[in-house]
Amino acid sequence: MNFKLVLRLTGITMLLEAGLLVLPLAVALGYGEDPRPFVWTIALLLAAGLALWSIKSSAEFYAREGFFTVALIWGVMSVFGALPFWFSGQFGPYVDCLFETASGFTTTGATILNAIEGLPCGLLFWRSFTHWLGGMGVLILTTALFPRLGINSAYLIQAESPGPVASKLVPKSSQSSKILYSIYLVLTVVEALCLRVAGMGWFEAVTHAFATAGTGGFSTRNLSVGAFQSPAIDIIITVFMLLFSVNFTCYFLILVGKWRRALQSDELRFFCGMVATAIAAVTVNILPLYGFSEALRHAAFQVGSIVSTTGFSTVDFNQWPEFSRMLLVVLMFVGACAGSTGGGIKCARILVLCKALNREIKRIVHPRSVNVVKLDGEVVEEDTLRSIQIFFAAYMFILFGGALIVGLDNYSFGTNLTAVLACISNVGPGLELVGPMGNFSVFSDLSKLTLSLCMIIGRLEIFPVLVLTSPMAWRRN
Repeated sequence: MNFKLVLRLTGITMLLEAGLLVLPLAVALGYGEDPRPFVWTIALLLAAGLALWSIKSSAEFYAREGFFTVALIWGVMSVFGALPFWFSGQFGPYVDCLFETASGFTTTGATILNAIEGLPCGLLFWRSFTHWLGGMGVLILTTALFPRLGINSAYLIQAESPGPVASKLVPKSSQSSKILYSIYLVLTVVEALCLRVAGMGWFEAVTHAFATAGTGGFSTRNLSVGAFQSPAIDIIITVFMLLFSVNFTCYFLILVGKWRRALQSDELRFFCGMVATAIAAVTVNILPLYGFSEALRHAAFQVGSIVSTTGFSTVDFNQWPEFSRMLLVVLMFVGACAGSTGGGIKCARILVLCKALNREIKRIVHPRSVNVVKLDGEVVEEDTLRSIQIFFAAYMFILFGGALIVGLDNYSFGTNLTAVLACISNVGPGLELVGPMGNFSVFSDLSKLTLSLCMIIGRLEIFPVLVLTSPMAWRRN
């Protein structure tokens, strides 16, 4: 393990985080608020970052270093990113601040805050900005800004990218990162402008665009998006939540004129079919509670919010019929497309697992037949199938293991299980006490730390964090 290079990369990312904190600092100064929480945090990041950056190292960098670096950096980013909240005295003990920041960077959107309105604008901006940074990936931004690190940055992208296979859009990883962030930025700006036209003020339009782009769900209002009571705002956010749930490779293919190839994606078709079916089913199920147009709008918004793992809400779906609540829980498991900013297991993995199950059934019926699993017309390699199956098993082990630890707080099964599911799938709200009108402040410090770890495990898709905890990864040879 090339520890010196890992620490140097960590230092570079800490310097990047210090630079990014200048934006919420400027917001705080612009609104006449106390800038010291950001100034102190920036100073600490600069001191630690410069010390680590100065470490001399070789350029030897492989997959093991990539996974190790990604897990370490996400932990460090969360630890230091929590400091503005802690220094402000507005968020309670440091464990609560760490939970809020981990929720932000991992685009989970779970909160410990009982009252959001009235918080300083600088802190609210940083809270939403962490979503935007974490949505596309901190390390992808790093490789976009530092193309001459002297290492194979493809390993960083492989470890951080959401989905079973990390693919580059163009031969150079740094160029792929720039393309991804360009698409990401343009979509964010367009959404902010649409929200401003729909009646939001500039500050709330930008912060809600950050939260939607990162599929995070932190709002500036206690009642989330429902506080605005605007059908236009609901529709705009619904559309963009779904747009950010799509694999960004599809947008790149459309930009280069390969429309047919983008629209023929098996995963995209699966995702669109699943969303349309879920919206129709929920609309019919909640129709007795609303008129048709209102039922359709709320169903589309909440299905889009949950499947994209954004976590915004316009109504308390805890009060919906049991069928709709269970369907939303199923969508929490599935999540968005691979290569998007959404969480969950990912549609690509679910689709491959379904096809693998179908292949096994055919083998049982016709033992001598030869069947392969295909995705987008290409054969899925057996190593990829095995990796997806192991991922699913690890996901379930962590889900129920986390629920056992959280169960020590003695809350209901529905609260405990959906709290962990909402965190590992990076969704935000669960059911019952952690529903859209509740929060995670009721849990003990042990549970909050467990849930924070589940958020990072879910965002990094399990393996980088497992590598960090493996004794073999800490050996030099």
